[in-house]
Amino acid sequence: MSHVIVQYRVHREHADQNEALVRDVYAELAERGPDGLRYATYVLPDGVTFVHVAQHDGDGGSPLTGLAAFRRFQGGLAERCEDGPHVREVRRVGAYQAEGAMV
Repeated sequence: MSHVIVQYRVHREHADQNEALVRDVYAELAERGPDGLRYATYVLPDGVTFVHVAQHDGDGGSPLTGLAAFRRFQGGLAERCEDGPHVREVRRVGAYQAEGAMV
C-alpha cells in the first residue's frame, strides 16, 4: 500500500484553472471507478495552496497516471505553480474515523 501527499502553491491567476483541472480528474475517476484508490484534494484558506492525498493498494503505479484528465492536469502544473509541487511518501501511524482511512 502506498500513501502520498503532494502540496504546491499556484499563482493566484491560475487557481481557478487548477481547481477546474482537479475537478476533471474526479469526474473521470467517477466514470472509471478504479479499485484500491482513495484520493482527496484540499485547498488551504489562502486559495492557492493545494494538497492532494492519495492511497492505493498494490505494488504497481498509481491508477491516477492512467487517466487522461490527470495527464492534462499534470501537463501544465509546473507553469501554474509558484512553489512546488512537493511530493512526499508517508507512513500512516493512525487514523480515527478518517474518510476511507486516508493517510
